[in-house]
Amino acid sequence: MGHDMHYSVFSLLRNALAGNRLWTPAWRDPQPKPSYDTLVVGGGGHGLATAYYLAKEHGITDVAVLEKGYVGSGNVGRNTTIIRSNYLLPPNTHFYEKSLQLWEGLEQDINYNAMVSQRGVLNLFHSDAQRDAYARRGNAMRLAGVDAELLDAAAVRGMVPEIDMDNARFPVKGGLLQRRGGTVRHDAVAWGYARAADRRGVDILQHTEVTGIRVEAGRVIGVETTRGFIGAKRVGLAAAGNSGRVAAMAGLRLPIESHVLQAFVSEAIKPVIDTVVTFGAGHFYVSQSDKGGLVFGGDIDGYNSYAQRGSLPAMEDVMESAVALFPGFSRLRYLRQWGGVMDMSMDGSPIIDRTPIDGLFLNCGWCYGGFKATPASGWCFAHTIATGAPHPLNAGFRLDRFATGAVIDEKGAGAQANLH
Repeated sequence: MGHDMHYSVFSLLRNALAGNRLWTPAWRDPQPKPSYDTLVVGGGGHGLATAYYLAKEHGITDVAVLEKGYVGSGNVGRNTTIIRSNYLLPPNTHFYEKSLQLWEGLEQDINYNAMVSQRGVLNLFHSDAQRDAYARRGNAMRLAGVDAELLDAAAVRGMVPEIDMDNARFPVKGGLLQRRGGTVRHDAVAWGYARAADRRGVDILQHTEVTGIRVEAGRVIGVETTRGFIGAKRVGLAAAGNSGRVAAMAGLRLPIESHVLQAFVSEAIKPVIDTVVTFGAGHFYVSQSDKGGLVFGGDIDGYNSYAQRGSLPAMEDVMESAVALFPGFSRLRYLRQWGGVMDMSMDGSPIIDRTPIDGLFLNCGWCYGGFKATPASGWCFAHTIATGAPHPLNAGFRLDRFATGAVIDEKGAGAQANLH
């Protein structure tokens, strides 16, 4: 059996009888070839998904994914695992709905248990104005064929009785619920896409850092790496918080800022919350993992950084929100926190587009929303790389929209990366 072993009840039984000696590595560890048709820079969720869909949807298998660390060492393994498509503006609504549809069939598609759990996402509102805004968003979702339900206070209390509904400062008046949203095991997404891409012939080159992008006569011809030069006809950049640094190697300056976003997990407790809840009076979101720990997060730290570690003020802000919404959580100890480097765009929406350099493509600007976008991001980026033109689903995520003014300001916060 090669590395293309199909996971099934039969392979499980076969290995159980053979003392688990027949399992093979999930993906190969190949040597780099001198050149490839397509290189994808970044071995996180988006890069691996891009490589997989290049092979599956477009038959382009002469592909290498370049990862400076190991698969899953970046943001794909450092997030709070939430998936949803509850957006207001049409470019985002349709794109994230495509992503949610791909999530729903992902495990069968890639033959890997990614622990997709559609436990629902509940956004709480605390004022009449916020209710109206959520009603508008819910109506926009339903017009686009996306499920949405506006709940009153009694329905919220019935779903999540631990919430402090009657807090004098932050009374909960209701919520917007998307039942098809939920969580996915983030590491398994990276491992599953890596394995599925490898099975289709993609080379996954770990510990291969890109140190330069070689351009001749306005066209990309390959990249310099810590393992030597690798030629390519096309290069896709999917480096998340390091996108600015990588694009600068090709002389591009991107409209993004890099910020740290922290996530946290508490000690394991018995089941207390069976959905995802977001606080409408502060930036806080929480769900409970299968191990029993509460997984939660909040705002970016607010200062520019490439370090995967956070600061105490952001930590305190998240804990204050947690206890304001769930007073009982004050009894818990939190076990650890970690940081991811967010590529915050100026309007809070992503960029999936060609660049002014022939053969060089860009995928960045995911802000808080990168993980849930993983399947659609890879699917659309693969289409853009393979055809040289954007798919209708990512046509609005243009690089030049900040020059033309055609921005997609989902949050309504204006053109400041630190507000999104």
